[in-house]
Parts: sequence; structure tokens; C-alpha cells
Amino acid sequence: MDKQLQRSGSADISQRGPEPAGNTSPEAAETQTGRRNFLKVAGAVGAIGAVGAGAYSLEPEAEAGTTAHYGMVIDLTKCIGCRACAVACKAENGVRLGGFRSWVSDEESGAFPDVKRRFLPRLCNHCERALCVKVCPTGASHRRKDGIVDIDKTKCIGCRHCMGACPYSARYFNPAHNPEDEKLFPACTHGTVDKCTFCHHRVDQGVVPACVNTCPARARVFGDMHDPESEVARLYAREAITILLPEFGTKPSVFYVGAQVPKAGH
Repeated sequence: MDKQLQRSGSADISQRGPEPAGNTSPEAAETQTGRRNFLKVAGAVGAIGAVGAGAYSLEPEAEAGTTAHYGMVIDLTKCIGCRACAVACKAENGVRLGGFRSWVSDEESGAFPDVKRRFLPRLCNHCERALCVKVCPTGASHRRKDGIVDIDKTKCIGCRHCMGACPYSARYFNPAHNPEDEKLFPACTHGTVDKCTFCHHRVDQGVVPACVNTCPARARVFGDMHDPESEVARLYAREAITILLPEFGTKPSVFYVGAQVPKAGH
């Protein structure tokens, strides 16, 4: 049984990670080619697919030499769209103004007075079959033994092949050069790609990611999917789980509860 991750007293801890910021706001990001195509296909919420009997297994596969596989379950019935997760991510990782690693999409449906708004937290899905890792020419994009997909900024050449390969549009290019940011966060390197890292600098210290720690509704649960006693594993086993874009077969490590599953043919 792996160690249980703990919540910290605030969104910050003494040894904050040096991961860099993205440079695109949620509003601007939605206009980029990747997200525009994504929304055109299914919509921010409609892109969630149910895990049925005919779907590939979502059970995380064990990596040789390790028993841990970190994943996240997000309960959409609890998400209130406050975006505290996005703010905590920026504060924790030194994401500069206008940049987001984590964001929340929203969708309105119905007609007055019967109108509903749904929220969909978005981030890197840390896929087991990560397409970004496959296309990276330098090995900068890689998957750790615990399942976290990371970027080695010393190897990233800024070719952005990974951005084109990611079906979730979860990656951003970081062109801005800010010496002060790069001094505080050494990996905040201009000319490289950035994304969510599950706050692995916190996880390595036994603390949950900043977004999980900050969520006031406790909509996000994070932990070792291979530990049957962990909260995330119990939630995964108990609830009806859905994932984003199952047709890509990437085996994401981010799962959703309470998602509106699109009707057949939509």
C-alpha cells in the first residue's frame, strides 16, 4: 500500500515546484486551433464519453518497478465553477499573468426560464498512452514511473509537436522571457512548452496538488489508483466514471463523475 497523500494548510508549501507558466488565458485559448477543433467536435461538456462494457479498460496498468499510479477523479456534481483551482495553480507554479495550466470550461443549455450551466475543469490528462510522449523528438516529454507525464525543459526545443498531438489541448507554448520569473522558477524557460504536472513537487513530498488542496467543494480527489484503500481508488470503484475523448484510446488518468453523457450519434 502506498503512502496516503495529505492536504496542506494552504495552496503553497515551502518548496514550491519550478514548473513554468503557460501564456494563454482561458478565453484566448479557446480560440486556438486545437481547442477550436475540440469544441467544434463535441463541445466542452459533450466531449465526455461513458465507460461502457465495450470500452477499453480504464484500470491503470502497473509500471515495472513501481506500484503507484497517480490519478484524479473530479466530481462535476460538486464543482461550482469558482475557478479557485486555476488560481491556486497559478500561485503554486508561478504562472504569469495571462497563463493557465488548469482552467474551467462552462456550457449553458436550455431556454429561459429552464436554463442550466455546467462546469468542466480541464487539465493535462496524464495519459498512459500519451500521444505527446510518442511524438516528442528529444524525449523531453516523458512519463514517470508513477504515471505523471512531465516535460524536461533542458531537452525541450519548442517544436510544439506535442501540442498538436494532444487531443485535450492541454499544452501551451511559453515564448515570453521574464528573468525574475525564471529566477524564482528555474524551469520557467522561454521557448519551451508547459502544462500541468499534477504538482509533482508536492506529490513527491506526500502532499496533494494545489488545485485539489484548494477546491472549496472538495470536487477533486487525487491519489494512488493502485492503492485500493485510497480515496481516489474507492471513488473510482464506486461511481460511474466518464473520461474525455475515449475514442483516442489514450487511457487518461483524469476521470469525471456526474458528467452528462452525450446521446448516441452526438
